[in-house]
Amino acid sequence: MGDLNELSQKFFSETLKRVGQDDNISQSLMLNMIDGWQKFSTGVADKSPTALIEQQMNLWKQQFQLYQNTLMKGSEDQTQPLVTPEKGDKRFTDEEWTNNPIFDFLKQSYLLTANGMMDTIDNTEGVDEKTRQRLSFFTRQWLNAVAPSNFLWSNPEILRLTMESKGQNLVRGLKQLTEDMEKSSKMLSIRMTDHDAFKLGENIATTAGKVVFRNRLFELIQYNPTTAKVHKRPLLIVPPWINKFYIMDLKEKNSYIRWALNEGHSVFVMSWANPTRAYKDVDMKDYMHEGLLTALDVIKEVTGESAANVIGYCIGGMLLALTLSWLTENKQADRIASATFWATIFDFSDPGDLGVFIDERTVSALEQEGEQQGVFDGRLMGAAFSLLRENSLYWNYYVQNYLKGERPIPFDLLYWNSDATNVTAALHSFVLRELYLANRMIKKGELEYDGVKIDLSKVTTPTYVVATLQDHIAKWKGSYASTQVLGGDVTFVLGESGHIAGIINPPTGKYGFYTHKDYVADPDEWYAKAEKHDKSWWLHWGEWIDKHSAGEVDSRQPGVQHTGKEWQVLSDAPGEYVHVRADEALRSTNS
Repeated sequence: MGDLNELSQKFFSETLKRVGQDDNISQSLMLNMIDGWQKFSTGVADKSPTALIEQQMNLWKQQFQLYQNTLMKGSEDQTQPLVTPEKGDKRFTDEEWTNNPIFDFLKQSYLLTANGMMDTIDNTEGVDEKTRQRLSFFTRQWLNAVAPSNFLWSNPEILRLTMESKGQNLVRGLKQLTEDMEKSSKMLSIRMTDHDAFKLGENIATTAGKVVFRNRLFELIQYNPTTAKVHKRPLLIVPPWINKFYIMDLKEKNSYIRWALNEGHSVFVMSWANPTRAYKDVDMKDYMHEGLLTALDVIKEVTGESAANVIGYCIGGMLLALTLSWLTENKQADRIASATFWATIFDFSDPGDLGVFIDERTVSALEQEGEQQGVFDGRLMGAAFSLLRENSLYWNYYVQNYLKGERPIPFDLLYWNSDATNVTAALHSFVLRELYLANRMIKKGELEYDGVKIDLSKVTTPTYVVATLQDHIAKWKGSYASTQVLGGDVTFVLGESGHIAGIINPPTGKYGFYTHKDYVADPDEWYAKAEKHDKSWWLHWGEWIDKHSAGEVDSRQPGVQHTGKEWQVLSDAPGEYVHVRADEALRSTNS
């Protein structure tokens, strides 16, 4: 009882910390939702009032039929269920959801209501698509939050477990909830994996290498070669700054870094610093000059090569695209021999579910938050991304951790997913306002960036662009736009799966890809003609990059310059910056 009292006190203490907090972001989202419902109501009243009444009457009839079916359950006249969970919905797998009349009624009533509400939003006329998308997203969030599976008294599995354990599952769950609240930002970040099971450099991010450069923004890691000969041109990887780089080096069998080494590349990777509040004014041009361009300078000093092949992943690809345009305008385009873009948006006109967070009101609220805090908290961003797949990445773990009282199992991908990085206020504002909100990167001359007007049509660097079909963060059609705006030779590849699994898809992986050399303006037309290849796109890229690698030289060892002179080694891979977590950076007073 003493432990329970102590846990309860901690829980209420953490709850009180959040009561009364100014939260401009939540307020802006709430106002957007209210505006959306007002527009929806007005549109429906003007265009289709009878349709809405018919939909409501249909839902009432279904609920009444369900009530009658429930009364007949177990009799000879028992009927088939009116509704069943969608394939892949794991919330109602316990047998009691089907065999027990009460829980079966709860399940079907909930599903009928949820489906009815979503159908009403999706199919009612008189609503603009932006409003419809926003209402659909937030209504889905609410419906999945109030699912009967998320509550003790309406979940038969949790009730049974509670009785069997005499409530110890709830005590364990309260302990985990309190621990997670202590480590969360304004929004609860639910633990998805056993964090103690992983040690960077020991059982995750283990590919051998050395940190050969460090400044306030990044560490540059040069990896140990695994072949006697290597491609003459080095390979630089620019990861996104909202995540850690080791998604490319989770374990040996799916490590892109290790695979590239085995393919004969001299691999350099940028490991971004986790910004403190002192980084408030560090913006995109700083990430270019002190980041990407500095990395190219160091690689030139180390290898003697004046040009490198560069890969940009997600937002790292946006930095690469802007840098290519800047270099072109400044007559330095030859510093990058080829550019590869992974899951990088060029056209932001349809950002998918992320679009519900991006409008003038919300961006202004985010900027105000950045002005106050200096950075955008990476934990909050991670939780928001989880809500893009809320049932599998949020409520599933809510039930498992807090109601069942189970500890999450070790899972390297989810460990990486929870290891967020903060984003500087200035950089966050630039990306949201100039790229997402105004979509200026794709528009000739509309984006002024460090003294030049961005015009991607002038970029003639050979490029390889890979997107994935089920990517909900960087939708593939926004990446396909690269074929229409870049001025040089573009190779576009569409992989299967999503933002992570489709990109980190080694030759032993199960996902294929699509290609077609006629890059017509309509991406759907391109896809209809595309040829399917049942192998990893890595192999296709390997053939492409060979043409831009300028032959072979003897392998390069970290710590040795191309002249044979010694070069500084600051630490072993994966370096120091990768160990700094978002909350630690926020507590830091260092610049």
